[in-house]
Amino acid sequence: MRAESGQARNHHYTSALTSRPLLVSVVVTVRNEARNIAALLDSLVTQEPPLEIVVVDAWSTDLTRDIVRRYEERYPFVHLYLQGGTRGAGRNFGIAKARGEAVALIDGDAIASPFWLHELREALRASEIVAGRTIQIGYRPFEDLERVELIVRGSDVTHPSTNLAYRTAVLREVGGFDEWFVTAEDIDMNLRAVTAGHDIVVRAGAIVYHRTRGSAYDFLRQALWNGAGRKQLTLKHGALWRNYRPFAMLRQKTTFWSLLRLTTAMLGYAGYKLFGRPRPA
Repeated sequence: MRAESGQARNHHYTSALTSRPLLVSVVVTVRNEARNIAALLDSLVTQEPPLEIVVVDAWSTDLTRDIVRRYEERYPFVHLYLQGGTRGAGRNFGIAKARGEAVALIDGDAIASPFWLHELREALRASEIVAGRTIQIGYRPFEDLERVELIVRGSDVTHPSTNLAYRTAVLREVGGFDEWFVTAEDIDMNLRAVTAGHDIVVRAGAIVYHRTRGSAYDFLRQALWNGAGRKQLTLKHGALWRNYRPFAMLRQKTTFWSLLRLTTAMLGYAGYKLFGRPRPA
């Protein structure tokens, strides 16, 4: 029998790697999500394997940790850790604990569709960064608000980390999340990844349902901090106005809530410019 050539052996090895199921680590950062965390975990433990679920709790003062521990006892692939600091710090901690070849990010107040991880895994076979489709659920006027896109090298870098997946190697390459950010840490990381030459691929079938804020106060507070995060982006990356799409923004549906969100975000932007913590040297 003729011996198999080295080229043929390499082909078989490559085929085995591409057919092997991709281990995905789902990283969740939470604080005081007792009302929502069970619904999230219920939607995650039934996802397509292989997976692990890494929950990083920022010292919740409600029953969040008790609920997660019940899942940790029942499912060997659920792991709970404690880590304070910014959201970026918590996510970096979770990424450091993750064993997967890819990391999928989702928020504690979200619910993953049954095929969420399957869709992300399929896209990750050919891509390094995948953004899913996020559907807002809750108060209808908040559901209808559209994202303010920021285009860098042809990619929208505002895909939120409530539905985002990265190859672990790319996370290491770009240095993970910048822990200085109060918000917009996901935009910053996406921007750095795109600038480094990585494309963000959109997988519409990877659906996450994300709860809107439950009150006008929480909605405006979120808008204020989002505005502060956009100012942090300019402090780090310089003027980004040319990367927005003003005509696309004008085509968006204008409502009372969209105008109020924009006004509040501008206040947050100006407030951080005047009183915000400067970027460390």
